[in-house]
Amino acid sequence: MSISVSNPSTVRLVFMGAAGVGKTALIQRLLCDHFEHRHRRTVEEVYCLEPDPELLRLRLEIMDTSGSYSFPAMQKLRIQQGDAFALVFSLADLESFQEVERLRQEILRIKGETGVPIVVVGNQTDRFPGLEWETGQLMAVQAAATAELEWDCGYVETSAKVNHKVQDVFEELLRRVNLPCLLSPALERRRASAQPEPRKKQPRRKQQNCILS
Repeated sequence: MSISVSNPSTVRLVFMGAAGVGKTALIQRLLCDHFEHRHRRTVEEVYCLEPDPELLRLRLEIMDTSGSYSFPAMQKLRIQQGDAFALVFSLADLESFQEVERLRQEILRIKGETGVPIVVVGNQTDRFPGLEWETGQLMAVQAAATAELEWDCGYVETSAKVNHKVQDVFEELLRRVNLPCLLSPALERRRASAQPEPRKKQPRRKQQNCILS
């Protein structure tokens, strides 16, 4: 099921899920084509992709929420503001999918409707060497069936680490709010414009969030 957003000039995509499942990694892989190996706790970040007259005729606000949910009021506000939701879990952690189930119920309760655009994301497909592969595949099949058949949600399996189907998540979210766009060329243009000019010597700088605006 897909619906239209109330403000077609801005779309708010909200990423939710347990801590450590790769929400931030997915967003940074899309916007910056970068993967940070160390996990850093997120309180809340908002990333922006500004409209482009030819490629992206809307403003994307991507909200990266905390996995701890220590502030219920903040969580409620982000759900109220969101147009579409990516519920992320780790294919290496069954409990993280149980958190997705809880979050979905909370979204439906706060929104007061059943047709909320939601995409369930099974992340970290790269974490299944050897015998763990069968466990991960079984969990993936069960999660896909639940998301697509029981909940009528989208379902995508990803790896932010190796950049596997990351962009598919965002395209599916936009499709579910009836706002398909040329995301690939828009991202390429924005990434190129964000690159610094070459210098002979680069001074060491503190690491910063990659926020495109």
